[in-house]
Amino acid sequence: MIALEYLWIALGGALGSVARYWVSTMVGQRWGEAFPLGTLLVNITGSLAIGFIATWTDPEGRMMESPHFRRFLMVGICGGYTTFSSFSLQTLNLVREGQWAGAGLNALLSFACCLVAVWVGHVAAMALHR
Repeated sequence: MIALEYLWIALGGALGSVARYWVSTMVGQRWGEAFPLGTLLVNITGSLAIGFIATWTDPEGRMMESPHFRRFLMVGICGGYTTFSSFSLQTLNLVREGQWAGAGLNALLSFACCLVAVWVGHVAAMALHR
Protein backbone atom coordinates (compact mmCIF):
# COMPACT_ATOMS: atom_id res chain seq x y z
CA MET A 1 0.00 0.00 0.00
CA ILE A 2 2.91 2.34 0.73
CA ALA A 3 4.30 1.83 -2.78
CA LEU A 4 0.93 2.85 -4.23
CA GLU A 5 0.98 6.06 -2.17
CA TYR A 6 4.42 6.93 -3.53
CA LEU A 7 3.14 6.28 -7.03
CA TRP A 8 0.23 8.71 -6.50
CA ILE A 9 2.60 11.36 -5.11
CA ALA A 10 4.89 10.87 -8.11
CA LEU A 11 1.93 11.24 -10.48
CA GLY A 12 0.86 14.42 -8.67
CA GLY A 13 4.42 15.72 -8.85
CA ALA A 14 4.50 15.10 -12.58
CA LEU A 15 1.21 16.93 -13.07
CA GLY A 16 2.38 19.83 -10.92
CA SER A 17 5.70 20.06 -12.76
CA VAL A 18 4.01 20.17 -16.16
CA ALA A 19 1.64 22.87 -14.91
CA ARG A 20 4.59 24.87 -13.51
CA TYR A 21 6.43 24.65 -16.82
CA TRP A 22 3.33 25.70 -18.78
CA VAL A 23 2.58 28.72 -16.55
CA SER A 24 6.21 29.88 -16.44
CA THR A 25 6.60 29.48 -20.20
CA MET A 26 3.37 31.35 -20.98
CA VAL A 27 4.29 34.23 -18.66
CA GLY A 28 7.84 34.37 -20.04
CA GLN A 29 6.62 34.48 -23.63
CA ARG A 30 4.12 37.20 -22.84
CA TRP A 31 6.13 39.49 -20.51
CA GLY A 32 9.72 38.42 -21.03
CA GLU A 33 12.18 36.81 -18.69
CA ALA A 34 14.30 39.72 -17.45
CA PHE A 35 12.43 39.46 -14.14
CA PRO A 36 11.30 35.99 -12.95
CA LEU A 37 7.60 36.87 -13.06
CA GLY A 38 6.59 33.35 -14.11
CA THR A 39 8.22 31.81 -11.03
CA LEU A 40 6.72 34.48 -8.81
CA LEU A 41 3.24 33.78 -10.22
CA VAL A 42 3.70 30.02 -9.79
CA ASN A 43 4.81 30.43 -6.17
CA ILE A 44 1.90 32.76 -5.37
CA THR A 45 -0.74 30.54 -6.98
CA GLY A 46 0.86 27.42 -5.50
CA SER A 47 0.78 28.99 -2.05
CA LEU A 48 -2.86 29.94 -2.56
CA ALA A 49 -3.69 26.41 -3.66
CA ILE A 50 -1.91 24.64 -0.81
CA GLY A 51 -3.47 26.98 1.76
CA PHE A 52 -6.92 26.26 0.36
CA ILE A 53 -6.41 22.50 0.01
CA ALA A 54 -4.90 22.14 3.48
CA THR A 55 -7.86 23.87 5.09
CA TRP A 56 -10.61 22.51 2.84
CA THR A 57 -9.53 18.87 3.22
CA ASP A 58 -8.47 19.06 6.87
CA PRO A 59 -10.19 16.49 9.08
CA GLU A 60 -12.20 19.39 10.52
CA GLY A 61 -12.67 21.03 7.08
CA ARG A 62 -15.63 21.02 4.76
CA MET A 63 -14.49 18.16 2.53
CA MET A 64 -13.19 15.19 4.46
CA GLU A 65 -10.58 13.52 2.28
CA SER A 66 -8.30 10.61 2.95
CA PRO A 67 -4.73 11.39 4.01
CA HIS A 68 -3.60 9.70 0.78
CA PHE A 69 -5.61 12.08 -1.41
CA ARG A 70 -4.40 15.09 0.61
CA ARG A 71 -0.78 13.98 0.04
CA PHE A 72 -1.47 13.49 -3.68
CA LEU A 73 -2.71 17.11 -3.86
CA MET A 74 -0.36 18.82 -1.41
CA VAL A 75 2.89 16.87 -1.65
CA GLY A 76 2.45 15.71 -5.22
CA ILE A 77 0.72 18.41 -7.24
CA CYS A 78 1.57 21.46 -5.12
CA GLY A 79 5.09 20.18 -4.45
CA GLY A 80 5.70 19.65 -8.15
CA TYR A 81 4.09 22.96 -9.05
CA THR A 82 5.79 25.39 -6.69
CA THR A 83 9.32 26.38 -7.46
CA PHE A 84 11.13 27.74 -4.46
CA SER A 85 14.38 26.21 -5.64
CA SER A 86 14.00 28.01 -8.96
CA PHE A 87 13.23 31.22 -7.07
CA SER A 88 16.46 30.85 -5.10
CA LEU A 89 18.59 30.26 -8.17
CA GLN A 90 16.99 33.11 -10.13
CA THR A 91 17.44 35.51 -7.22
CA LEU A 92 21.09 34.47 -6.92
CA ASN A 93 21.54 35.06 -10.65
CA LEU A 94 20.04 38.55 -10.32
CA VAL A 95 22.56 39.27 -7.53
CA ARG A 96 25.44 37.87 -9.59
CA GLU A 97 24.37 40.12 -12.48
CA GLY A 98 24.46 43.11 -10.14
CA GLN A 99 20.69 43.55 -10.22
CA TRP A 100 20.38 44.04 -6.48
CA ALA A 101 17.06 45.89 -6.67
CA GLY A 102 15.52 43.12 -8.80
CA ALA A 103 16.84 40.44 -6.44
CA GLY A 104 15.50 42.28 -3.41
CA LEU A 105 12.15 42.92 -5.08
CA ASN A 106 11.85 39.27 -6.11
CA ALA A 107 12.63 38.08 -2.57
CA LEU A 108 10.28 40.58 -0.94
CA LEU A 109 7.40 39.95 -3.35
CA SER A 110 7.84 36.17 -3.19
CA PHE A 111 7.79 36.13 0.59
CA ALA A 112 5.01 38.67 1.11
CA CYS A 113 2.72 37.59 -1.73
CA CYS A 114 3.05 33.87 -1.04
CA LEU A 115 2.37 34.38 2.66
CA VAL A 116 -0.72 36.46 1.82
CA ALA A 117 -1.81 33.89 -0.79
CA VAL A 118 -1.60 30.95 1.61
CA TRP A 119 -3.63 32.96 4.13
CA VAL A 120 -6.24 33.87 1.46
CA GLY A 121 -6.51 30.19 0.50
CA HIS A 122 -7.05 29.31 4.16
CA VAL A 123 -9.68 32.03 4.63
CA ALA A 124 -11.48 31.05 1.41
CA ALA A 125 -11.73 27.44 2.51
CA MET A 126 -12.91 28.47 5.98
CA ALA A 127 -15.58 30.73 4.44
CA LEU A 128 -16.85 27.85 2.30
CA HIS A 129 -16.80 25.60 5.34
CA ARG A 130 -19.42 27.72 7.13
